[in-house]
Amino acid sequence: MGDRLEEMPLFPLNMVLFPYAQLQLHVFEERYREMVRFCTQHDQPFGVVLIRSGEEVGGQAEPYMVGTAVRIISVHTFDDGKMDVQVHGERRFRVRRLDESKPYLTGFVEPVIELEIEDTPRAEALVMRSREYVQAYIESYFARFNVAVSKIKLPTDPTALSFVVANFLQIENLEKQRLLETTDTLERLSDIIPILEQHMVEAKAPPFHKLTRQHMEEWISPN
Repeated sequence: MGDRLEEMPLFPLNMVLFPYAQLQLHVFEERYREMVRFCTQHDQPFGVVLIRSGEEVGGQAEPYMVGTAVRIISVHTFDDGKMDVQVHGERRFRVRRLDESKPYLTGFVEPVIELEIEDTPRAEALVMRSREYVQAYIESYFARFNVAVSKIKLPTDPTALSFVVANFLQIENLEKQRLLETTDTLERLSDIIPILEQHMVEAKAPPFHKLTRQHMEEWISPN
């Protein structure tokens, strides 16, 4: 099995990234700057994985075994060596073996294969409802700030759609990790729709700003 595995540098983070999503990373640890230089020089992706235990900074972090391979789009290196790195999520992978012999964590990985989608009325309904809910959610959210939103451009492919929507859901990392690990697009969309419904309810509520004592001082008359 080892001959079929792809060797991939890993970047453990306290977040989940999905295929098709973009992310800007501020890289300051030398081990990850070395990783970025290696990937740039060899035109090689690295993997973003959610941390199971440990910390982002210093030491080794234990990652979840399913992550997203990302391609570096651009790198800006500052005078002190720190980097701003723009990446684009490409594909999922599953780690079969970890290697800690390098300054940064490396995984030997295999692709995560998505099940084929059957052309059924249920599949069509799930895709259509997901698209409608995303549009409604975004419109409701920005309407609170009196901002009109035109038609949202979403992927036509159902799997890509499910990843794009999952990436911006405001949910816990473990919930996102479960969506990332799901290999059935229709199951992922079925799980996403109730979350979108809740997001729409929350988006229709007026924006809330927490008031501090300083905000209220002129209205307070202490005894």
